Amino acid sequence: MPLPPAPSALPAPPASPNWRTLLRMTRPGSLLLTVAACLLGMAFALACGCGFDPLRAAATLTLAVTAHAGANVLNDYHDALSGADAANQEGLFPFSGGSRLIQQGLVSEADTARWAAVLLLLLVVPAGLLLALHSGGGLVLIGMAGLFLAWAYSAPPLALMARGLGEVAVALAWWLVVLGADYVQRRQFFVIPAATAASFALLAANILLANGFPDAAADARVGKKTLVVRLGARRAAWAYLLIALLAHGWLALAVWLLIPPDRALWGLASLPLSLAAGALLLRHAGQPQRLRPAIVLTIAAALVHALAIAAALASMAR
Repeated sequence: MPLPPAPSALPAPPASPNWRTLLRMTRPGSLLLTVAACLLGMAFALACGCGFDPLRAAATLTLAVTAHAGANVLNDYHDALSGADAANQEGLFPFSGGSRLIQQGLVSEADTARWAAVLLLLLVVPAGLLLALHSGGGLVLIGMAGLFLAWAYSAPPLALMARGLGEVAVALAWWLVVLGADYVQRRQFFVIPAATAASFALLAANILLANGFPDAAADARVGKKTLVVRLGARRAAWAYLLIALLAHGWLALAVWLLIPPDRALWGLASLPLSLAAGALLLRHAGQPQRLRPAIVLTIAAALVHALAIAAALASMAR
């Protein structure tokens, strides 16, 4: 007599995700970082007297947010394939551990792969080329670099997130967002946004580093050697503080070197948030479930940094 089939660990996902599920797959809360990065880039162009084109700004914001959403979905797909998200029961959701929709049986891996392809290949690529036609060929270079980082961050054979290089990829990606937003308005590359945005990029990298603390045990179990796994929690907390100090120190140095205007120092308003988060990471490095406030402070620091500099620059617009 044939044995009955073993029950599935997860409920079968619906035939096709509805629009609410598709939106949840993009992790919409995380997209605020890209909005802040775009506003910062546009503010650089505005402060330099390059004007402000609302239509181009809206296109830039839509394109950048869609690219970030696609990268999130792609990351969920590859973390499902590797088993990292399935093994992660200690994550501080929604900050770490992915969207969890595959693990909850609400979508399949195939659904996730298709949605990532729609966002990145069918929407971002043609829209980016169209925007480049009206803004300049340099935007193609920025877009190609951004798409490469979105792929290389999650996908083998590079899988930078699993090699302790995810923070580098994140810093470069959000630096490119600022650079691209400025480029679309200015229609050329310029040293001031390229140099100054490094401070924001470092704080964006710290978001990933902080998120890696609650995920570290699960990541180690599946061979995902993130920076926290490689360094250990205590040394990773010191690395977080070093990155935070480097970010704010670079902004102060850039102003001293007369790269951005003095008002860019408004961005130092994020320093207390970063220091408070670093103190919590040091205090609770071995207790990742107590790190939710540190992660919230880290996200707030990056947002405050970008928005404070953007407000400072906008206040100087001619």
